[in-house]
Amino acid sequence: MKKFKRHWIGGAFALSMASLMVACSDDTAVDSDEVPADENGEETGDSEEAVSSDGGGDLIIAIEADAVDLNPHGSNDTASTHIRTNIYEGLVQHDENMELQPGLAEDWEQVDELTWEFQLVEGVEFTDGTPFNADAVVANLERVNDPELASPRSFMYEMIEEVNATDEYTVEIITEYPFAPILAHLAHDAGGMISPTAIEDEANGEHNIDVDPVGTGPFVLDNWVQGNEIVLTRNEDYWRGPVPLDSATYRVVDEQLTRIGMFDTGEAHIVNSIEPANVGQIENSDSGDVSAVESLRLDYLGFNTTVEPLDDPDVRLAISKAINKNEIVEGIFQGYGVEAIGPVSPMAFGFSEDVDPVDYNLEEAEQLLADAGYEDGFSVELMVQSGNTINTQMAEVIQDQLSQLNIDVSLQQTEWGALLDATDEANYEMVMLGWTTVTGDADYGTHALFHSDNHGPPGNNTFYTNEDVDQLLDDARRETDDEARVELYRQVAETVNEEVPLFPIVHDQFRAGVSSDVEGFIQLPHGVFDLRETTVSSDAADGGY
Repeated sequence: MKKFKRHWIGGAFALSMASLMVACSDDTAVDSDEVPADENGEETGDSEEAVSSDGGGDLIIAIEADAVDLNPHGSNDTASTHIRTNIYEGLVQHDENMELQPGLAEDWEQVDELTWEFQLVEGVEFTDGTPFNADAVVANLERVNDPELASPRSFMYEMIEEVNATDEYTVEIITEYPFAPILAHLAHDAGGMISPTAIEDEANGEHNIDVDPVGTGPFVLDNWVQGNEIVLTRNEDYWRGPVPLDSATYRVVDEQLTRIGMFDTGEAHIVNSIEPANVGQIENSDSGDVSAVESLRLDYLGFNTTVEPLDDPDVRLAISKAINKNEIVEGIFQGYGVEAIGPVSPMAFGFSEDVDPVDYNLEEAEQLLADAGYEDGFSVELMVQSGNTINTQMAEVIQDQLSQLNIDVSLQQTEWGALLDATDEANYEMVMLGWTTVTGDADYGTHALFHSDNHGPPGNNTFYTNEDVDQLLDDARRETDDEARVELYRQVAETVNEEVPLFPIVHDQFRAGVSSDVEGFIQLPHGVFDLRETTVSSDAADGGY
């Protein structure tokens, strides 16, 4: 049994003073400060978002998808992570080079192959006034591994056997087996520390962490109008000192051309997810330029391995061999991405160049399909996130290329939340998806996607099951020798390329339009924006602010 020991907080928690209004799917505001809106849901009235004369300004970010929840132990999607990483902090954090740096832990050491000891920063408080200390760490790791919570991110920490608060600011973490990427996992968004008061209040039915986050980070949630915008304001009591920005507003604009239009007119300082074909519009704009960084992302075609005929590996391999990746990468990504030879990005630990990719070969594809009994082809549905132009373009190319095998592909445009639900429940046939190895370690880019323990929300949305792959993945996370780990991940990649539960297409770059009025903005290789040093010039345009 897993043991979680508290020595300082015990069972006493102060009641949260924040009132809670649960967000609804009909754009109801999360807090009590409602945003005036016109009939189209846009804000009305005089502008109050002008750049402050004594702060770092009010940053406007246009993003393509809304957060699903603001709970570090909740949804495993990028849009939610964008927001949560500004509110929560972990014991360890990544810098812009994906190097591990101190977070809420100022130091750590590996005591033996199973035991890690962390010295915590003293004097830190959560935004509800609860002290951050060793018991807070115990409460969080207990929560994420609680079977009743059923966190889709528990796979990140399921190897933790004991968490002991040995004194007020010292934590001992003991793992069930040697776990090489433990520090990288603690730096993940799921390692964000939640106030123990909020955790206790939620257990009593008095709080909802999904919509009312309480962390130690540089920003706090001011307002969330679901489907419209999320407003974060500066945490004036931030333990590292208040950040320059007064606020950061994430406006949900699923249409990319609309986001670019907002950038051109000065209605947004930063716009994300710019497809390569539209980079020129940003570069030719008087408003700013493009920030492009190599990424830890994989874009892939996923197969539901539980439905016919996609339950046949030969059918999946035939489909994959009929897809010309080079045509997709050159035609759609225009030099901003590299062809994927396997699931692991070249930027991540565990990548191997010695992986045999699934090569384009139409003749072999035809033979495989005939041998599987589908020489006349079949019909299949391909799900794509609505508003995601790049995924739609890839889907259209795949649709055209598979017609050469007499495979009739129909495209189903689906809203992001509904798409996640469908893939989590195996209620689809094929899907265009992406996965970012946000820890920088191949364990995250493979264990979540391919281990049979992770079917559904944790990441294995193809519902792939292979006992040999399970064993390789288990061995790789236990192995302490780096070269041996890389070899194990190479074997994983080789096996999944043979059985193709998903077809890896491209490791894309992350591209965003950034206003010339913005300074100190950092886009990290896992796609999240670091706003801690960001400022907006007082000369920023007034339009739309």
